Amino acid sequence: MSENVVHLHKPTDPPTDPAAPTVLTVVPDTPPAAPVPLWVRSGRTIKSAVTHETTKTTARAVARHGLYTFNGGRIVARRAWDGKTGARYERMIRTAEAAGNLEAAEEWEERLQRFRAARHHRRMDLLHSPVEAAKGLAVGTGVSIGVLVALGVVMAINNHDVTDVITPLKATIDFIALLIRIVQVVWGPALTIGPFLALLALWTVGSKQQAAPQWALPANVRSGEGEPITPSIVVKALRDLGVPALRNAIKDMGDAGASMLGPIRIAGCGVEVDVTLPSGVATNEVQAKRRKLAENLTRHEHEVFITIPEAARTVRLWIADSGALDEPIGPSPLVTDETMTANYKTGKAPWGQDLRGDAAAISLYQRHLLVTGLSNQGKTAALRALALWLALDRNVQFWIADLKGIGDWAVFEGIAKMLIEGPSDDHCIQATEMVEDAVEEMNRRIEAQRRDPSIVFPPLIVLVDEAQKAFMCPAKGEDKRPYGGSKATSRYFMAVREIHNQGRAVDVLMWQGTQDPTDQNLPKLVREGAHTRASLVVGTESQAEMALGAKAVNAGAAPHLLRQGLDKGTLVVASDGIDIPAGQSSITVRTHFIDDEPAAEIAARAKALRDGVATLRAVDRGEERDALADVAAVLGDAPRLRTNEVLKRLHALDPSAYGDQWTNDRLKSLLEEHGEEPKKSHGVMVVHRDHVLRALANRDAEGSASAAE
Repeated sequence: MSENVVHLHKPTDPPTDPAAPTVLTVVPDTPPAAPVPLWVRSGRTIKSAVTHETTKTTARAVARHGLYTFNGGRIVARRAWDGKTGARYERMIRTAEAAGNLEAAEEWEERLQRFRAARHHRRMDLLHSPVEAAKGLAVGTGVSIGVLVALGVVMAINNHDVTDVITPLKATIDFIALLIRIVQVVWGPALTIGPFLALLALWTVGSKQQAAPQWALPANVRSGEGEPITPSIVVKALRDLGVPALRNAIKDMGDAGASMLGPIRIAGCGVEVDVTLPSGVATNEVQAKRRKLAENLTRHEHEVFITIPEAARTVRLWIADSGALDEPIGPSPLVTDETMTANYKTGKAPWGQDLRGDAAAISLYQRHLLVTGLSNQGKTAALRALALWLALDRNVQFWIADLKGIGDWAVFEGIAKMLIEGPSDDHCIQATEMVEDAVEEMNRRIEAQRRDPSIVFPPLIVLVDEAQKAFMCPAKGEDKRPYGGSKATSRYFMAVREIHNQGRAVDVLMWQGTQDPTDQNLPKLVREGAHTRASLVVGTESQAEMALGAKAVNAGAAPHLLRQGLDKGTLVVASDGIDIPAGQSSITVRTHFIDDEPAAEIAARAKALRDGVATLRAVDRGEERDALADVAAVLGDAPRLRTNEVLKRLHALDPSAYGDQWTNDRLKSLLEEHGEEPKKSHGVMVVHRDHVLRALANRDAEGSASAAE
């Protein structure tokens, strides 16, 4: 008898034969889970409730406010103890001794002796004060009663009623009784509310001092990004800086180093504090640890600036609010204020904001200018912003060479009397010749001023953007002198040096913008000839010294620590034309960015202030000039100009062609040759634009007739 076999395990290879017996798989039911004990479920619930974020926040709040009150009491008690005893003076003496400042220690010891003497005098006075107080009270009471009785006598005489003698005395007694009743009513509630008011006062003191552990403070105050700067945090950051002498001195100070700090002042989007270093610690030891100091203060390196003020053994720390330097500073006043004008001599150009958030304005009067930095960091924008402001002074003349040649300076068409745009060697040659023409103009002005010291010349700004291309130009002239280079044979180098040496005396100023400075593309004598030196981010500390000078860098100027690409338009400026905090040799400025469209609008305002300027696009010495056409060009849109102004403009157009040989008589002869002549207007000889155009038409007509014959 056959039996069916039931397998309890499923075979891995089921049979494929259809005649094979069917195999049934029996899967037992999953046994029910054992019930979780009550104590386990209760524990889980309690753990979930205890670890919940709301519970943590509540616990921190309770602990924080309780500790505010407790530690506020400690702070008040400490202040009271310091006020009643000489503990404060003794701490200062120990601190001064630890810092090696014996003069300060002696001064604090003298203050302590004076405090003790005054306290002894007060205590001796207390021995006699009860008797004197009793005497004073008796005398005061007697005098008061006498005055009241005398007043009552006057009232009695006046009213013919003898009972009025005691009326003032009775009224005074009634008033005193009223005060006693008021005190009796208020005394009970005051005793009840008073302790709560006292606790509130202690809590206020503790909360202002953040007198609670870090774990109990709110999330936006705990250590990390955005931690507020307090004296204890600054001292701790200095202690952990890794300078053994500084760490040991702080440990030896009775006040844990707090006496090193001056007041922490709000300064723009951050705070500023002066730190007097103890004996044995040099300022450069702190400067060299800028990154570590910033991280100890829970800031990024670019958010902490270290400068050296005039005070000995002192460093000045400026600490930005976390992330504040990444926020834009807003548009330039040149864009927002359409009524703004400029004054070359007395005005200051609105350039941007300093780190304190104050407006940074710079004087351009008789100052050669150098702006340098890495490529694409805002050099041209910074230069152009200054030129746009100065263009609003109609007396200022511009000769501009843009050796980048992508249209950044095209808005000065109609403002600049000379505008060269292009990156080729030919453009570098033209820029060099433009600077040499400026040297000739400078020499002409110097000679004219020698003959007449009272003469005043219009300011001439000779601006070369991307000047490193001019210094590196390999071309040579017919005399085999190189246009570029940094030797005495270099035409561009020597022309710039001559303007630096004498130009400011006659208001011929050299402005240069250059990138990635080296000794080859920015020679030492040229960069040191600039009165105003400004640097965007550069690659190395040696380049920072080239840009600003070793003195400024040693005093804390650090353009090499700016962030490439992130700190565009941020300049470190060394100049006497800008307000720099006392004791510092440089200032960091976040410049306003003026885009092309608003720049064109500002340029249009500048053009409206002028009579019309014919912009010469290239310098070509070999071409014979068309004097009559040049007269028409310099007149521009002006209906008429004085003859001396026309001569000045002709000279600016081409000093070599229109030199001293061009006089009023020669100009008159030129016009008379073509049937026109200058005429007087209000007693002054002028040249009319219509007359010049008619002379050109007459000449063209004569030329056509001659050709027909």
